[in-house]
Amino acid sequence: MGYELKFSRYNECSILIEWPAVMDENILKDILNFKKSIQNYNIKLVIEVINTYNSLLIIYDSTIDDVYSEISRLKSLKIEAGTIEHTSSRLWRIPVCYDDDFGIDLEAFSKEKQLSKGEVIKLHSSAIYTIFFIGFLPGFLYLGGLDEKLHLDRKSTPNLDIKKGSVGIGGKQTGIYPKNSPGGWHIIGKTPVDFFNAKSSLPCVFNAGDKLQFFGISKTEFLDLEQDIKNNQFQLTPELYA
Repeated sequence: MGYELKFSRYNECSILIEWPAVMDENILKDILNFKKSIQNYNIKLVIEVINTYNSLLIIYDSTIDDVYSEISRLKSLKIEAGTIEHTSSRLWRIPVCYDDDFGIDLEAFSKEKQLSKGEVIKLHSSAIYTIFFIGFLPGFLYLGGLDEKLHLDRKSTPNLDIKKGSVGIGGKQTGIYPKNSPGGWHIIGKTPVDFFNAKSSLPCVFNAGDKLQFFGISKTEFLDLEQDIKNNQFQLTPELYA
């Protein structure tokens, strides 16, 4: 499927390419396919290509002297990129404790949605989510695929101290806070898994296009796993998702 793209100068050293502003897996595949083509084509002076759910930002290491020629070259490359190749994704299974001590908004959220806490947990943990992009905070994953029954606008008054690992729902999305942070999402659980480690050679192991699924653990299991992670005795590894 072809999309109407908008090419524009973002600043003196970068070009922004925009797709339709909807969270759609086919659009994401098209974006990631084009991103791969740009990286493989080895365009001189390109130092980074960043994607969101509907855009690519191409950053050059110097001022773009002739932006119209560069945009023309990118358009030609997009045509050459052709159809989207089917590639297998990685599936990350993330442990979450939905205990009331961690899911501080779970009861209120359940009442608002007229669901039992068990129903919320089942709906939340049964879905397989797609990672669309990473942002807001380093390691914060923007996930698509939340069941419509769990959609709920963000809080009108944000919580000023959401703890690292908190799993929340905001609008049509669910996500995990990779560090302590203010935020307006409804917190329904917590994971002991680290999503960003600045000291690691690969600070964030997740990529756009990966899949993710939550599974419930008890509070005791959470505390045991938390200790294993502190002692470097736990390694999060993905599965192949066809």
